[in-house]
Amino acid sequence: MKILLTGATGYIGQRLLPTLVGAGHIVVCCVRDRKRFNPSESLIDKIEIVEADLLDKQSLSNIPKDIDAAYYLVHSMSASSDYEELEKKSAKNFTRAINDTDAKQVIYLSGIVNDKTLSKHLTSRKNVERELAKGKYHLTTLRAGIIIGSGSASFEIIRDLVEKLPVMVAPRWLKTKCQPIGIADVISFLFKSLNHPKTFDKSFDIGGPDVLNYQQMLMGYARVRKLRRKILIVPVMTPRLSSYWLYFVTSTSYKLATALVDSMKIEVICEKSNINSILDIQPIGYEEALTRTLSKVENQEILSSWKDSLISGRLNINISDFLNVPTHGCFKDCRTLPIGDKEATLDRIWRIGGQNGWYYATWLWKIRGFLDKLVGGVGLRRGRTHDKLLQAGDAVDFWRVLFADRNDGRVLLFAEMRLPGEAWLEFKVRENQLTQTATFRPRGIWGRLYWYSVFPLHGIVFGGMIKRLANK
Repeated sequence: MKILLTGATGYIGQRLLPTLVGAGHIVVCCVRDRKRFNPSESLIDKIEIVEADLLDKQSLSNIPKDIDAAYYLVHSMSASSDYEELEKKSAKNFTRAINDTDAKQVIYLSGIVNDKTLSKHLTSRKNVERELAKGKYHLTTLRAGIIIGSGSASFEIIRDLVEKLPVMVAPRWLKTKCQPIGIADVISFLFKSLNHPKTFDKSFDIGGPDVLNYQQMLMGYARVRKLRRKILIVPVMTPRLSSYWLYFVTSTSYKLATALVDSMKIEVICEKSNINSILDIQPIGYEEALTRTLSKVENQEILSSWKDSLISGRLNINISDFLNVPTHGCFKDCRTLPIGDKEATLDRIWRIGGQNGWYYATWLWKIRGFLDKLVGGVGLRRGRTHDKLLQAGDAVDFWRVLFADRNDGRVLLFAEMRLPGEAWLEFKVRENQLTQTATFRPRGIWGRLYWYSVFPLHGIVFGGMIKRLANK
């Protein structure tokens, strides 16, 4: 079959893609920005790539007419304050576009929407389902709650809270019940629903066998990790305070924390259905899903992460727009040093950030990250998904990777911290020489004052960093 995969760069899409290709399907990957789509070498010759933005009707003409089915795996949660309208518009445009193709089925991954009172996020998910149901194709909707997997936002939040806080003073929504499901089971449901007549024009709740509240989920993680933790529930923590609590303790962005807190007050428990027997899937339990996930994390086998989604940052950018570093009206700090071992230097560059740090004056980087957090930025807590790999679109602390080519010896980062302007950091290795360039394009007088105020620190931070990278 020829299948359209929207959200191919997203957390779920990146994991579903190899499963579809492995089954022999021709997969058309629909991406908004081709520059940040980096499929593995084993997949690149077996897929097609089309650039299309669901908010741009004209771009959807790039979708092939001869597709047999499509997956709808996109959302705009936390991308902007009016994401409800954006998601509805995207669904309408998608439906019109798919109606003009040969597609017989669309599979949509949504959220569980059984509670009488729904959050803004879950209401939007339900509205998207209604729009998709207006198409000429068969719609299959799979509704999931908390997804447990390496790199998932839910897992990362649980891990951050339990690993960092021996005693948690937590809001009362920790008593809200949900039905978590492992990422491997989500992929199985999505895959096995394809071209399955018994799933046509129906919606199903998918979840694991355990119904838990959030407090039990946190304590379950503590048991798996053999950590002693205590949770104190307070009834007076407002949604705003709850959002700040998640924002400062975990790696999530404030917009995403707000959306999650809003949804965490709603019970997400599956209604009974026969989807498990229809597709012959028996989902694993919560603690088994945690055990598998922690094993993946420890072995650096993280296929995708929510942190590498553009909505994890402050700016929702097209990478292509920032690949060419400007020169006019910019300040630059350019340093060059000879190197002895090219491969060793490249190894150090490719491991920069995250647990490895920035090689010199790490305490200054941490202070800058803390200050960024205080003013609503992403800070340093996103870290990086892989310890040794870099590719376009990855998050590296408060930077976004725009370009990374080891053969070319070049890495280009774009700053997602809060700044009165725009900033790039570039590393180039040419033969026996390393060039490190920091570029800042100020915005108004405040941008210029910012540059001059931090300029004395550049000699310490950038000077020391290039020496360590060059191993001098």
